[in-house]
Amino acid sequence: QVQLVESGGGLVQAGGSPRLSCAAPGRTFSNYGIGWFRQAPGKEREFVARINRSGTITYFADAVKGRFTISGDNAKNTVYLQMNSLKPEDTAVYYCAADPSDTGSRSPRQYDYWGQGTQVTVSS
Repeated sequence: QVQLVESGGGLVQAGGSPRLSCAAPGRTFSNYGIGWFRQAPGKEREFVARINRSGTITYFADAVKGRFTISGDNAKNTVYLQMNSLKPEDTAVYYCAADPSDTGSRSPRQYDYWGQGTQVTVSS
């Protein structure tokens, strides 16, 4: 079992640049592909970004491409989602998830381990 803990959410003004963290205490992130997903009220969970286990390949949803970046720090067992130029439509609960197979998938079904989520609310 892999425990993931997200942090860094909160209330942010439009245009803000918060950074979310996904920590895995006692685990090595280099064994997993890590994805970020988000879920807004009444909507399905959707893919946001992903980084492969070696930290060399990243993917982004079209809705966040050019505004969000994803990076990892294996020494701290932490993956970051830097969000820039936030919009009200970015409001959601953000989840990080681990894919032991590192398939590059954008489907939530591919990810075996999930954090509890952190709320990001963007005010206009």
